[in-house]
Amino acid sequence: MNLMLNRQYDFVPRYFQLAIANVLSNIMIPLANLVSVIFLGHLSEIHHLVGVALVGNLLSFLYLVFTFLRMGTTGVTAQAVGRDDREGVLLVGLRNGLIALVLGIAIVLLQYPLGEMGFALLHVTSEVLASGRAYFNTQIWGAPAILLNFVLIGWFLGQEKNSLVVVLSVLGNGAKIALDYLFIIHLGWESMGAGVSYATSQYLSLLVGLIFLCQEIQWLEVRAVAGKIWDSKAMKSTLTLNGNIFISNLVILFASLTFNYESAQMGTMIYAQNALLTQICNLSTYFVEGLGFGTETLVGNFKGKGASQQLEPVALVSVGTALLVGLFFSGVCMLFPNTIFGLFTNHTEVIKNIDIFVPWLLPVLICSSIGFTLDGYFLGLAQGYTLRNVSLAALLVGFLPADFAAIKYDSNHILWLAISLFVALRMVTLAMKLPKTFESDVEEGSIPLPAR
Repeated sequence: MNLMLNRQYDFVPRYFQLAIANVLSNIMIPLANLVSVIFLGHLSEIHHLVGVALVGNLLSFLYLVFTFLRMGTTGVTAQAVGRDDREGVLLVGLRNGLIALVLGIAIVLLQYPLGEMGFALLHVTSEVLASGRAYFNTQIWGAPAILLNFVLIGWFLGQEKNSLVVVLSVLGNGAKIALDYLFIIHLGWESMGAGVSYATSQYLSLLVGLIFLCQEIQWLEVRAVAGKIWDSKAMKSTLTLNGNIFISNLVILFASLTFNYESAQMGTMIYAQNALLTQICNLSTYFVEGLGFGTETLVGNFKGKGASQQLEPVALVSVGTALLVGLFFSGVCMLFPNTIFGLFTNHTEVIKNIDIFVPWLLPVLICSSIGFTLDGYFLGLAQGYTLRNVSLAALLVGFLPADFAAIKYDSNHILWLAISLFVALRMVTLAMKLPKTFESDVEEGSIPLPAR
């Protein structure tokens, strides 16, 4: 009995190797962005920093929606690896890569209407707007590389190529820091330089990723499966999976944007305090995503092998780890609010009463940590429809009713209740669906392969 139990948990070292590699990779992103902020913040005119920050947030939201390209690649690739299906591994990468390329080119072609829609949301001075436009008009050209990198990273993660993912992140973000200095400080390109450095670093990362790819596969292998890329049944399943993840991402983004908008309507002080609190949530997310990626890879691999008895142990380990992460981040903030938030700002009036709202981090961080980790579990099963349905239900039943109450009573506590209900309902609903997945290896979310 003990021997069987030990064998069921043999995956734990693999899980933490995946999680640690993904966390290290994720942490490079905010570090590189922080350096950009420092360079821009030391220019003589502050409007460059403000313009890039505002437009950068809008573009980040745009690319966040398209992360379904990574999310729809990792789990299905891991399934093919579990089946020892080399052809399936190649086809997953090629299909999603093709979708990413088409979407990336579409973003570049539609940059003018996309930009005008984004700028219409910004009520800022002409100097800030000019800086924002300069950044947007250069950064947007990196869209094809950004989306293709999503697929490459997802494909490597699905095969547990952890070291390659870390190398890509370090090289890409390291290049961004170096190019930021070159274009912003040395050449004096200011906001435009920030956009050029971002786009260029993405293409450099893509180039390195393609070099790694060429070492993994042979051209003859690609030619052999090229005719099957357009297999109608498999392509339909790929598009359906990606579409469902896209809807789920859109719902989560809508709740986040609505929370930020309502915060701004409650006054500068409330908005500033909520902004500091959400910074902690964002930092926690970089860690939790690493856990989710590891969960997704292992679940997909075990599903491909038909090892359904391993799914429950993976769920237990990943949920338990996510719980600890949520408790850690929320606990530190609750115990040392002045110290933690004092690192973000020296405006004492902002952090003076922030401890009133800090307790909301406990339910938000715990539920979101577990919820995002469970996202990885169901992505490993390629059940995009589950994430879609759960996100929509949490929005309609939990978030929106409480948000309307927050607007009516102009209450920041009710606004935090709204986001708490959203993440809590997502967590509970996903957890309730777990037992059914332990029973069978047959899942609707599986992407069929073409007949050989």
